[in-house]
Order: sequence, then structure tokens, then C-alpha cells
Amino acid sequence: MPAALLPATLRGQASRDGTLDARVDAYVTSELKAQHIPGIALGVMRDGHIIKARGYGLANVELNVPVTPETIFQTGSVGKQFTATLVMMLVEDGKLGLDDKIAKYFPEAPAAWQDITVRELLTHTSGVPDYGAEESTMSKGVIDFRKDYSEDDLARIFAALPLDFPPGSKWSYSNSGYVLLGILIHRVSGTFYGDLLQQRIFGPLGMTATRIINEADIIPHRSSGYRLVGGTLKNQEWVSPSLNTTADGALYTNVLDLAKWDAALYTTQLLRPTSLALMWTPVRLNDGTTYPYGFGWGVATVNGHRVVEHGGAWQGYTMSIARFLDDRLTVVVFTNLDENNSDPDRIVGHVAALYLPSLKTAAPAK
Repeated sequence: MPAALLPATLRGQASRDGTLDARVDAYVTSELKAQHIPGIALGVMRDGHIIKARGYGLANVELNVPVTPETIFQTGSVGKQFTATLVMMLVEDGKLGLDDKIAKYFPEAPAAWQDITVRELLTHTSGVPDYGAEESTMSKGVIDFRKDYSEDDLARIFAALPLDFPPGSKWSYSNSGYVLLGILIHRVSGTFYGDLLQQRIFGPLGMTATRIINEADIIPHRSSGYRLVGGTLKNQEWVSPSLNTTADGALYTNVLDLAKWDAALYTTQLLRPTSLALMWTPVRLNDGTTYPYGFGWGVATVNGHRVVEHGGAWQGYTMSIARFLDDRLTVVVFTNLDENNSDPDRIVGHVAALYLPSLKTAAPAK
């Protein structure tokens, strides 16, 4: 129906929505230029339904291919929420306990691991050093990103590292912990975690564009990742195939599939409400204090609005997702530029504030 034929109240709503849409586009386009990002994909969902999905800039600079809502990016650590969901599914199935000691599943566990629980791996409170820390301290160089490793290899490598702190005493982000969770899932279920994701989450939700990273396969709508080196755009750095299949975040997806994921989190299709609530509860440390992180999700309150969020970065890609629980609003941003030069959290925070003015311009807490 043409706008002129709409009732006056609906014409006003259409006008407001059109103005908001234009403001969002203008802002994201300005960030694309200011941050020198080749391409951005934006998804905004309300009540589990897409209200905006759009691409900006280029998915592939060499071929001049534009970003669209179908464009596939890498998730980086946003993939951790899917790993955590699989763990909770196994808990609900009675195959795993959150307070199980991981030595139960890792016979190669050293003495230092005897008190580490599954819950502590999920919440980054295990003390297992992060192999993905700064390059200069990459767990003392124990991982060569140009080399392939088996799951057993990785478990042995991490088991040989001294803990950063006693389990449960501190919070410190650990990709290694989520790699171990993927191995644990495989050992408990008998199925590689990537295949289990397909069987229990991606397939049932119709997330047809989402899968484990595989740079050899022909994948429609896959974008290219980039990095800035001395102000010059370069292609992403190569990483061995096995290190692109670990459970700390090695996924491809797009905004359309993440809308399906977001919608499912309002239902009991994947997990019971009590399980989701547990995933979105700040972890309690040994001394009784809490840290604003649950199971694969950061937990925060922004200007009185509850939000669960996470960012990700890997191989020339960054992304951010924020779910404003009480407002039933979700914002997702993907970029194809390295984390040193792009800030999707800032874009998510600003876009969310355009839809929820009471947020102002505050970004979700990390």
C-alpha cells in the first residue's frame, strides 16, 4: 500500500521507521569509512524477527563483490556460545555434569587439573593458560599456527602448561579452555563437536549457512578477511586447517542464520529456560565475588538494560552480538577487517542506542 493511502497513525510510524533506518545506514556507512573496513554486515532483530539486515561495502575487494545479508563471515569467539550450548545439552541429557572434574574425561590430566571442573572451563576460571594470548606470550609458543594438531595433541600440549592460577580463584579469558571443551564433547558424545553442532543446532534451526571453517570447500557467499599493515590492506594470514576446527570459535555464519539462532533462544527448542538463565549468570569465584561472564556470554547491564554479549576476532574478521534481554532486541555486526583496526562493539552499541534511545551511546560491557 502506498504511504499516502495508509491511515495517519501508520503513516507516522512508517515515517519514523524510515527516518530511523536512514540514520542507522548513515551511521554504519560512516564507521565503514572511519575504520577503513572493507565490508560490514548488520542484523537487527526484535522479538526473534529480523527488522533490519543489510550489507555495506565489499565482501571481496579484489573482485569488487558487495556485502549482502547472505554474506558469510567468520565468528571468531562468538562461536563459544554454541560450544557452551552443546555442553548444556549434554548436561540436560545426563551425560555430563557442570561440576564434574575434567580429569574424568582427560586421562592425560596432570595433577594441576584434578580440581578443574567443566563449569570452570565454561566460565574462563580454570587457570588453563590461553594459547590465544598476545603473540609474544602465546602460551610460551606452544602452538604453531602453521602446523596441524590432533585433539589428543592439543590436550597433551595444554596439560603440560602450568596453571595461571588455582581453579576458580580468578577470571582470565582462555581459548585453550574452550578447545578442551570441544575435545570433551567429542569424548563424551562420541561425535566431533562440529558434527554435533550440525546435528543438534544448525540442522534443526535451519541454519544452512553456518558450519565449521573449511577454506578448501567451495562455499557460496563467503567473504574474504583482511588486515591493515602499515595502512595497506592485505589478505588474512593462513592458519592450519586443524586449528580452524577447534571449539573456541571456528565457525562460518551470516546475519540471517544468527537471526534464527536469536529466535531459538526465546524458546525451549534448544535448552530449558533454567539452562539459559544459568548461561547468562555471572560466574561466582572462590572468594564469593562475581565476574560478568557466564557460559560463552558476557553479562552486563547498560543504563539499566540487561544484555548478554560477545565479540569475536580471527583471520581478518571481527564480529559482535548483543542481546538486550528485557527489550527483546538483538544487534549483530560482522566486519572483514582485523581486530587491531576494527571495532564492531562500538557499532553494535551505537546502533542499539538508535533503537533504544535510553542506552544513549554506551556500548555493551566486555
